[in-house]
Parts: sequence; structure tokens; C-alpha cells
Amino acid sequence: MLRYALIFFIIALVAAVFGFTGIAAGAAEIAKILFFIFLVIFLATLLIGVFR
Repeated sequence: MLRYALIFFIIALVAAVFGFTGIAAGAAEIAKILFFIFLVIFLATLLIGVFR
């Protein structure tokens, strides 16, 4: 599960880089939302893995 969270987090980072640099202005908001969603999922999964 942690592996999937990390993969999606990296995908969100890549999308954020393209969105924030103006390559796709319409996708910037989507990238920001995905970035924070996957950041929360990543941290939750990381904490679950630590406390197991």
C-alpha cells in the first residue's frame, strides 16, 4: 500500500511541475489538488506502516 501511495505521489509531483510552470494552465489547479490529496494519502500510509 505504501508503494502505491508513493507512486501516485510521484505522479502528482510530475503533474504539479507541468501545471505550475505554465505548460498547462488549466491543469495547474488539478495538479495542486492531486498533490495535496496524495500527500495526505502518502503520510497516512507512512504512519500506518511505521506503527505496524
